[in-house]
Amino acid sequence: MSNSAPESGGPQVERPEIIRVLAAVIERDVRYLVCRRPAHKRHGGLWEFPGGKLEPGEGLEEAARRELEEELGVYVSQVSEPVYTARDPGSAFLIEFTRVRVSGLPQPLEHDEIRWVTIEELRSLELAPVDARFAVTLVSQATLER
Repeated sequence: MSNSAPESGGPQVERPEIIRVLAAVIERDVRYLVCRRPAHKRHGGLWEFPGGKLEPGEGLEEAARRELEEELGVYVSQVSEPVYTARDPGSAFLIEFTRVRVSGLPQPLEHDEIRWVTIEELRSLELAPVDARFAVTLVSQATLER
């Protein structure tokens, strides 16, 4: 009997596909760039860190370059490893928050609005669920660094 043969007798359980999503953590002058999602999209009207889905075979750096140029019209100069990763409840999205350096003046090409916010201002925004959880970690880190 082969170890790779499927078990018989029980129900087949399909595992949902995981879709990787980059969330760019862009910081300038102790402020973070956040964007308000268009009303017609999932979590519409809520604030998020910019980014998007990785295409098949694409890494974080390639996704950051493509998504941030499309969404904000900026050039990506550096992409770090993820600093926080979490599943988006009720979806197949695995969101990877990654520090990214950009050059250029961000423009809201696909969002309703963009803002540079302090940690304190970030706490007062209505954030998408996973972004809100990540913001808590940012606040904790900032508190420890003081």
